Amino acid sequence: MKITDIRIRKVSGEGKLKAYVTVTFDECFVVHNVKIIEGKNGAFVAMPSRKTSSGEYKDVAHPINPEFRAELQKEILNKYESGSDDPTLEI
Repeated sequence: MKITDIRIRKVSGEGKLKAYVTVTFDECFVVHNVKIIEGKNGAFVAMPSRKTSSGEYKDVAHPINPEFRAELQKEILNKYESGSDDPTLEI
C-alpha cells in the first residue's frame, strides 16, 4: 500500500495540538483529520475520532495492526518535521 499524498495544516497556538493531517492511500482513499499531538515523550499521531453519547472518543478510521500504525506515524512525523513538499511516500 502506498501513501500517495500527505497534507499537513499546522495549528498556531500553544496547545498540544500541532497539526491536522490528510492522508491519501493509493490515490483512491483519503483519511481526513488525523492529528499530530505533542505528548510528554514527543510528537505522536492520533487517528480521527468522534465523541460517543457516553462521552468516550472512538476512532473513526485506524490501522488494524501495530506495524502499519508505526509506519504511518513515522511517515507523517517525518514529513511534519522536515517540512517536505514531496507528497509521494511509499510504505
